[in-house]
Amino acid sequence: MSASADRLPRLLALVPYLMSHPGAQVAEVAKIFAVSEKQLIDDLQLVWMCGLPGHTPGDLIDVSWDGGEILIDNAETIARPLRLAVDEASALLVALRMLLEFPEFAEMGDREALARVIAKLERAAGEAAAAVSSQVAVEVDVEAAPDALAAVQEGLRARRRLSLRYYVPGRDEVTWREVDPMRLVFADGRPYLEGWCYRAEAVRLFRLDRMQEVRVLDVAAEPPAGAESRDVAQGVFRPSPTDELVELEVTPDGRWVAEYYPCEEVTELGEGRLRVALRARDQGWLVRLALRLGDTGRVVSPPALAAAVHERAGAALALYEREAVR
Repeated sequence: MSASADRLPRLLALVPYLMSHPGAQVAEVAKIFAVSEKQLIDDLQLVWMCGLPGHTPGDLIDVSWDGGEILIDNAETIARPLRLAVDEASALLVALRMLLEFPEFAEMGDREALARVIAKLERAAGEAAAAVSSQVAVEVDVEAAPDALAAVQEGLRARRRLSLRYYVPGRDEVTWREVDPMRLVFADGRPYLEGWCYRAEAVRLFRLDRMQEVRVLDVAAEPPAGAESRDVAQGVFRPSPTDELVELEVTPDGRWVAEYYPCEEVTELGEGRLRVALRARDQGWLVRLALRLGDTGRVVSPPALAAAVHERAGAALALYEREAVR
């Protein structure tokens, strides 16, 4: 049985479809809506109990599917498909325009098809939505070493292994990696190469702006059969239960931490202040986060992290004072 969140939109689209396609076959409709025939029959049984207030036979939708042929009547009130509101259509148009600018589409040759989709949506959404979305200029800025993006795209197109000279900020070091490229993805506002890393012997994501050099090797890219793409819909970082738990207190100007990073717990402290608990495996990253917060946040625990932040801040202040004297 489909979840309610999936079922309601399907039912609201199903009734108008059946009204405009009288006599449609159960098997055909199930295929169009990507559900099993059993699920479609369950949906029709639910439609049969829906209608206008009053709940008399004259108020309810009349639907039958004897012999596999679906007939529906008394559903004129929802015979038209749902329409996007102006804000919904505008948001969708802006997102599609951003997608149009993403390098992956240029590399894969999908720009024309996507442009046609945008044009059709603009016509369907009407002048109001098209006018609102057209006021937003979309430009995807891909920061990378010279020719890095072109080399990555060439590796993907030709299915060739890549050699990367890659900066790892957590260890403040540059390493060479051999990677079988799998795809370009856009997550957390940045472009990444996803591929099988032979150094880590696992699928890894590599930020393009941290690639200092990229070489296309004369070796076929053959990721192992078990190499699966990661779901980055909720962001790149996925904390582990074994990672260190850190507590921060932030002022109203530091609340962005709770919105930007996955937190295990967020507690309101009053006057706009928050206490957030999050996990991270890289103490260097945590120190940089605390320094970035400045006076808008402080480390509550663990004490060792608070001491490391205090030491780093003191060293930075001492360096600044020496430079100021000069």
